[in-house]
Amino acid sequence: MHFQTEALHAGYDKDNQSTMAVPIYMSTAYEFRDVEHAANLFALKELGNIYTRLNNPTTDVFEKRFAQLEGGEAAIATSSGMSAIFYAIANAAEAGDNIVCASQLYGGSLTLFSHTLKRFGIEARYFDVQSPQDAEKLIDDKTKVIFFETLTNPSIDVANIAAITEIADRHNVLTVVDNTVATPALCRPFEHGVDVVVHSASKYTTGQGLAIGGIMVERKDLVEKIRGNARYPHFNEPDTSYHGLVYVDVPLPVYTLRARLSLLRDLGAVSSPFNSWLFIQGLETLALRMKEHSHNALMLAQFLEKHPKVAKVNYPGLPSNSNYANAQRYFENGQASGLLSFEVAGFDQAKAIVDATKIFSLVVNIGDSKSIITHPASTTHQQLSDAELAACGVPAGLIRLSAGLENVNDLIADLSQALEA
Repeated sequence: MHFQTEALHAGYDKDNQSTMAVPIYMSTAYEFRDVEHAANLFALKELGNIYTRLNNPTTDVFEKRFAQLEGGEAAIATSSGMSAIFYAIANAAEAGDNIVCASQLYGGSLTLFSHTLKRFGIEARYFDVQSPQDAEKLIDDKTKVIFFETLTNPSIDVANIAAITEIADRHNVLTVVDNTVATPALCRPFEHGVDVVVHSASKYTTGQGLAIGGIMVERKDLVEKIRGNARYPHFNEPDTSYHGLVYVDVPLPVYTLRARLSLLRDLGAVSSPFNSWLFIQGLETLALRMKEHSHNALMLAQFLEKHPKVAKVNYPGLPSNSNYANAQRYFENGQASGLLSFEVAGFDQAKAIVDATKIFSLVVNIGDSKSIITHPASTTHQQLSDAELAACGVPAGLIRLSAGLENVNDLIADLSQALEA
């Protein structure tokens, strides 16, 4: 089926009430038929509902639908995008290991990798996403993951996905990519060799800023890369915390299975059934919205590129942009999503422009139906040093825009008056 059809139907077999809308199953627990049924569920001899920290019927539809839209095998929903990222890393790495990451990342990811994971004994090593060959120099026998974003936030770079995954496969290392900004409506990383995809569902998935959530998806046949791979012994040896289970021997998607039975079980960052239901509603219109977000962002970028007060515009849909070729290669019809950024003279001028807008809302979010403006150096990336800001492509005069679904002429007029204020 085509994307838009899957977005409306995938993963839902109508229950005994035959409801057209996916029901919200607001329940913490589920009754077992008898003791044997309960034992079979815990032993994975039967599949079914146990406890909402592990699975839930509404969340199950969201996971199945999202996995199908990404072209993956299975997914696991989490309580936030950050928990999805943490699970994707913690599922592969432990104390003494390292991960290789693009330096152009969302500020929260940079903080997680450079500070929080460091306290867990996991080292983060950084490469410039514009020079993917540099990642190979950082790989050693303790490297467990190469992490990057398909479309970086807020530097707005487009990764050469195939170049990175080729390096990772040569060294038998897992690749994890954050596809939040592009969404599966525009970019399908599994088609270019990625192993695991993560999202903040709080962004374009919900589409209206209604709920916090995340999701992690694994590609089809990922078990073949993990089975017998010396980098990942915990998938190939008995798990003493789960009856000696060997994950690669279970005929279920291996990466999400371990994340569910170990990480969700022990850490509990699970999606609320109500939030999962909201994400399902968002998926139904995702492809339609991404076309409009992309169109509005391109019109704003073309306007800003000609403005005398704008030193630089970062948007891959512009032929003048250094990421244009990658956007044409990896994104559906070259559509480059709704996120763009531009640079002005410095901190004070950026602050004045942000404060002068009337339609754009000053919010630290993206992917909303309403347009958003952000000054990353004073908000999302405030915790970074000047050197770290420069390394991840966030100078003090950078302004990030999330183009919403308003009439684009009104958005241009708003930016025009703010730039002249």
